[in-house]
Amino acid sequence: MAPIEKRILKESEEYARASGLILNPDKKIVEAVVKGLAGNFERHGKAFCPCRAITGKKELDKKIVCPCAYHLQEIKETGHCRCQLFFKKPPQ
Repeated sequence: MAPIEKRILKESEEYARASGLILNPDKKIVEAVVKGLAGNFERHGKAFCPCRAITGKKELDKKIVCPCAYHLQEIKETGHCRCQLFFKKPPQ
């Protein structure tokens, strides 16, 4: 795993923990999403969600930097965000 991928994974884990969420239990999906985030960071300077289209319009695009502006509503509705990185924590 590349250093930028390790950093993004660590930040995602920390965010999930602080927000009462979990990362997808499927490690292959987590790895794919992290690779997409890292690729977007390297190409565009920000970790844009790989499941959303970058428009080139600053005001719109800032909403899709991971964790995106839509993820909490998506998790509320479906149990996970669109790219399936963040999931609702299962009841204990």
